[in-house]
Amino acid sequence: MSASLRSTAARLTWLSWLVLLLQQAVDAGIHQAPWFIWVLKLLPLLLFLPGMLKDNLRSFIWLCFVCLGYFLVLVQRIFAQPDSALVILGLIAVVVLFNAAMLYVRWRARELREAPVSQSGSGDQV
Repeated sequence: MSASLRSTAARLTWLSWLVLLLQQAVDAGIHQAPWFIWVLKLLPLLLFLPGMLKDNLRSFIWLCFVCLGYFLVLVQRIFAQPDSALVILGLIAVVVLFNAAMLYVRWRARELREAPVSQSGSGDQV
């Protein structure tokens, strides 16, 4: 896969992660949620930040699993508040985040697997 597609997936992952984080923060602020609700909404996303900054693929994989929880909550909320732009934004962000992170992991892992073969120069398969 081309490096440009991988970098696009990485940028989309970071952008959608930030949008989802901000959407959750704004949602908690609008509803004047107590501190423990803020923690429940934001901590699962923030836990993956160090691993994502280090380009740890396992962090991206686990982020995809956590996205499913946000997806479930946001789908329930979209039925309760179908006209809420904030909920729609969060749902779009979580879907883009899941797909972009999944594709990034797939393409980056493939790139890492192929790197030793292409660097050896001999063309022999290991």
